[in-house]
Amino acid sequence: MQTEKLTLHSLTARAVTVPMARPLGTSAQTIKDASLLLVDLKTREGVEGRAYAWCYLPGIARSLVPVVAELGEALTGMPLAPQDLAQTVAKHFKLPGLAGPSMMVISSVDTAIWDALAIASNMPLATLLGASPRPIQAYNSNGLGLMPPDAAADEAEALLAGGFKGVKLRLGRAGGLHHDLPVVRAVRKRLPDHVHLMVDFNQALSFADAMRYGHALDSEGVYWIEEPMRHDDYHHMALLAQAVTTPIQIGENFTGLQPMAASLAATASDFVMPDLDRIGGVTGWMRAAGLAAAYNREMSTHLFPEVSAHLMAATPTRHWLEYVDWANPILQQPIQIVDGNAIIPQRPGNGMMWDEAAVKKYMLV
Repeated sequence: MQTEKLTLHSLTARAVTVPMARPLGTSAQTIKDASLLLVDLKTREGVEGRAYAWCYLPGIARSLVPVVAELGEALTGMPLAPQDLAQTVAKHFKLPGLAGPSMMVISSVDTAIWDALAIASNMPLATLLGASPRPIQAYNSNGLGLMPPDAAADEAEALLAGGFKGVKLRLGRAGGLHHDLPVVRAVRKRLPDHVHLMVDFNQALSFADAMRYGHALDSEGVYWIEEPMRHDDYHHMALLAQAVTTPIQIGENFTGLQPMAASLAATASDFVMPDLDRIGGVTGWMRAAGLAAAYNREMSTHLFPEVSAHLMAATPTRHWLEYVDWANPILQQPIQIVDGNAIIPQRPGNGMMWDEAAVKKYMLV
């Protein structure tokens, strides 16, 4: 089937909340269930595309179902051309704003469009994007929330199953540095030397505290320090990146290209990690990948390993894939990890198919 003949027929969405095998305990909030918005796109030619948005809260996922349906009514009958549709969708959301939940819808719809195009072309999404499917190095980002040192060390060791060569530990305890450092040391001591330890503060620190923490962590065998302070304070983030030896990682809160461009221009971080939900889906990601390449900045992913693995294959400065298993319960065939690498499936599209029985079980009403 020729992809240029595809015409959008409908967009629908369903909200689910799925129990997480390992709760996510961060400095901002503890999350025990994954609230997802499942987006289904149908074309007049019978090809379908799928994507999901990670909505953090059940109420957000539930509220976006009619928003997707309304957008579908506006797009019905339009050719499935991602660049053209991206402009149309941006105009549709211009008054309410291209951020927050609106960007979740924009990104997931764009991702579903690309899935349909790849399925119609009978090739994996990575191939459609001009890349050869290949194993993508991944770190395990499940669990490792704010827990005592021994519990964190035990969980970090368990997360190495599958051959992972990197894990992420959440920091930013209310007690301060003296409560975080024992956990870092316990985990680092338990991990083999070849395994990388990433730490994530989820914007918990002030600039002054970020400086203190950064210098303290420089001697603790940490691979990167993620979002130590407010994500959009690029000036102070740049000062931190200059002063601290451990690389600084930001990017999950880039909403479109403009914030990413501003961050790169300010040299606010050593690495970048856009989020598929906020950067604008596949279309936004590929633009962001070009921007990262122009600045020679290594680029990792934030969540969505099923789609992000395809995108990493087509990213010139690809770095690390963030692996989480949060969507596994509603997928027929979750992405596979072999020797610490995400294996891009050879199935057409992004490879996702819903387990309808599970979707029905976990659906929010």
